[in-house]
Amino acid sequence: MWIWFAIGSAVFAALTSILAKVGIEDVNSNLATAIRTVVVLVMAWGIVFLTNAQTGIDSISRKSWLFLILSGLCTGASWLCYYKAIQMGSVSKVVPIDKLSVVITLVLAFVFLHEEFTTKSVIGCILIGAGTLFMVL
Repeated sequence: MWIWFAIGSAVFAALTSILAKVGIEDVNSNLATAIRTVVVLVMAWGIVFLTNAQTGIDSISRKSWLFLILSGLCTGASWLCYYKAIQMGSVSKVVPIDKLSVVITLVLAFVFLHEEFTTKSVIGCILIGAGTLFMVL
């Protein structure tokens, strides 16, 4: 089932880029990011209440709170950078560079989470890196 959510994530991320590029025209990129964030916030809390998941909030550990907050800060920084980049550049060049996050994530997962770095993942990282260079240059 996870594969369908992953595919959905990719499709919605692609639509996000296209819709954002059109919507950000003549709008400050930080303001545009804030508007997008409010929409995401309302949508996420709506899903929480719709699924009655809010009952678990009091059982979240301090460690989880810390890392979820840090993750949120990184998401915010990523969105601010991304919106500024697509405002200044073409989506077809920004998005491949943004997707280098896949390579960075795999390396960080290997270093900090001690996840397996297989021959397949090394080849994939090389291909993603080469593909990014090919698309951007």
